[in-house]
Amino acid sequence: MKIYPVILAGGSGTRLWPLSREALPKQLLPLLSERTMLQETVQRAQASSDWMPPLIVCGNEHRFLVAEQLREIEVIPLGILLEPVGKNTAPAAAIAAQYLLKEDKDAIMLVLPADHAVDDIAAFHAAVQRAISAATTGALVTFGIEPSGPETGYGYIQRGAAMDGIDGCFKVDRFIEKPDRATAEAFLASQDYCWNSGMFLFRASDYLQQLMQFRPDIVTNCDKAFRDAYRDLDFCRLDEVAFARCPSESIDYAVMESTRKAVVVLARIGWSDIGSWSALCAVQAADDHGNILRGDVYVDGVTNSMVRSENRLVAVIGLKDLIVVETKDAVLVAHKDHVQGVKKIVEDLKKNKRSEHLSHTTVYRPWGSYEGIDAGDRFQVKRITVKPGGKLSLQMHHHRAEHWVVVSGTARVTRGDEVTLLAENESTYIPIGATHRLENPGKMPLHLIEVQSGGYLGEDDIVRFEDIYKRDLV
Repeated sequence: MKIYPVILAGGSGTRLWPLSREALPKQLLPLLSERTMLQETVQRAQASSDWMPPLIVCGNEHRFLVAEQLREIEVIPLGILLEPVGKNTAPAAAIAAQYLLKEDKDAIMLVLPADHAVDDIAAFHAAVQRAISAATTGALVTFGIEPSGPETGYGYIQRGAAMDGIDGCFKVDRFIEKPDRATAEAFLASQDYCWNSGMFLFRASDYLQQLMQFRPDIVTNCDKAFRDAYRDLDFCRLDEVAFARCPSESIDYAVMESTRKAVVVLARIGWSDIGSWSALCAVQAADDHGNILRGDVYVDGVTNSMVRSENRLVAVIGLKDLIVVETKDAVLVAHKDHVQGVKKIVEDLKKNKRSEHLSHTTVYRPWGSYEGIDAGDRFQVKRITVKPGGKLSLQMHHHRAEHWVVVSGTARVTRGDEVTLLAENESTYIPIGATHRLENPGKMPLHLIEVQSGGYLGEDDIVRFEDIYKRDLV
């Protein structure tokens, strides 16, 4: 029996700002190890030969990052489905189910968010095996986490009668929204409730049948979006118009809270959804002072705190119960009891049309990345890295000129009808209006410094004529 992991890699992770940004959300960040959350999720979804390569569902804007992170861990996915716009988990799972049924009419899909932490991989695999036994009877299985405390940040599941012959598997009595403290304490005392993990396992056909019963509008629009999908390089692009008409709904709301086929498998797997900085603290080992320190950090008289530096020295003295997170363009300092307020910061940045919630100073592109170094009146300086074989689009700018200086590697430069090779310490000039392209023909990364000058230096002053990555052209 084949298991098809479906990894849901959408979402923005605003509660982990300033590390998580729209262009680089938490599932694409290395929060717990050297691997990103997506990479760790994919790797634990490789239990045996019965587990098929993962099917990834992600947003269009993250497609190249997702593909690159899979390449780094040498995983070839079953497919990468691109959502034109985020519509929550029910439509994402529906599209995945339709895709899988073309491969295997008996497909069992294991739906996993890409941004969850699981500490006990063996226990996770054992829980999945129990869930498979239930799914083969037609059940829709959710994984319930045995609570370790009266958590108010999670939804809860009240379990009912035990399923015959399947250890730790129960009918679902009801789903409960995030409770207040007193209610959470009562749930913990009753021992009849578990946390709702947002992970699921069911036959693709059973999920679509139940979704059609309760939310036929989702199935209809997803079916249209999938039938009119088209290939784009290694990606499957859903039809934008049909998918945009699809209601935004979670699997819980759309199906699980209404179906009579819902069951819950209890799982002691060291799980967390990493939904806040305090949640991230809870799943990491602290030192003798209760501190979690990462990066270039100095502390003195600090207790029960997380201090994380991404770029420079961060010094903290004589404080406790703090979250301190440093990035190149923003620093967060918050009491552990107030980290939910981080979402308000992001809302304020959006309201004031700032950019710190959108991207870091390093911006990733399919060909590599660029980093802003300095900027002023009519100029800005960037550090550009082009991967081996990487090729920027053939393009021109109406308002800026560019100077390129090669720091290391070899650059192939197209400027008008002229094509030249530049080596280390060599440079070139791209005047306003000149058609140009930058490539890395070598086997090592190309690093160069770009100095832009002109009356307007925005990224939208790019007119593309050719692009191997099939981004929008003129």
